[in-house]
Amino acid sequence: MARHDAIALAIDPDNGVRAEAAALNARYGELDAHAAVELAVGELFPGKVALVSSFGAESSVLLHVVAEIDRTVPVIFLDTGRLFAETLEYRTKLAEALKLEDVRTVTPDRERLAGDDPHRALWMTNPDLCCHIRKTEPLKRAVKDFDAWFTGRKRFQNSQRAALPLFEAEGSRIKINPLAAWSAEALKAYATKHQLPEHPLVAKGYPSIGCVPCTSRVTGDEDQRSGRWRGLDKTECGIHEPLFETDGSGI
Repeated sequence: MARHDAIALAIDPDNGVRAEAAALNARYGELDAHAAVELAVGELFPGKVALVSSFGAESSVLLHVVAEIDRTVPVIFLDTGRLFAETLEYRTKLAEALKLEDVRTVTPDRERLAGDDPHRALWMTNPDLCCHIRKTEPLKRAVKDFDAWFTGRKRFQNSQRAALPLFEAEGSRIKINPLAAWSAEALKAYATKHQLPEHPLVAKGYPSIGCVPCTSRVTGDEDQRSGRWRGLDKTECGIHEPLFETDGSGI
């Protein structure tokens, strides 16, 4: 089934992808994670959907769900060059455990890094640009041939994600959040039930894990992502903001 076939009657063509996301939510917004992934992979976006994973603290659950549906779904991993060694090791361990067949490691452009971050200290002076160079730009290249991509975001993670829908419009493609409604307890129970290996930094107080310079431990009374960019007016790296439309590239 082609991308629009399942919802063609529900879409106002003048509104494009945003109307498509709204129509998908109206029809399928209450699906559970497995059903949402199966629908996206098998009917809505066959051969045109990828999973973008950080292989972070909670990544194992969505990776396991997708692997149960189709292990050949491309998994895009953004290696910023500033990740914890434990994250790189965990990526290898988890990919092998789940028998993922198409893990694609994407890195920043070397010339861009040489020009804008030659001393690897851009995170101190311009963290937004650092994230843009190391994450957003590589992701734009990585998803250019896909119509949709899965994310592992959840509503409970912080206030900015509290109203997260199952389907979102992102430039010219659809972003899918199969775990949006899951709680921390549900994630832990699922991981325990399926004996999924835990990221080694979780036990050390890191419930949300990004790049080394911009990740810190979290205390029990803080939200999960409070250890990201601590002390800065910044809560997201940029890959989940509408940056795919800012350069006119359509990717």
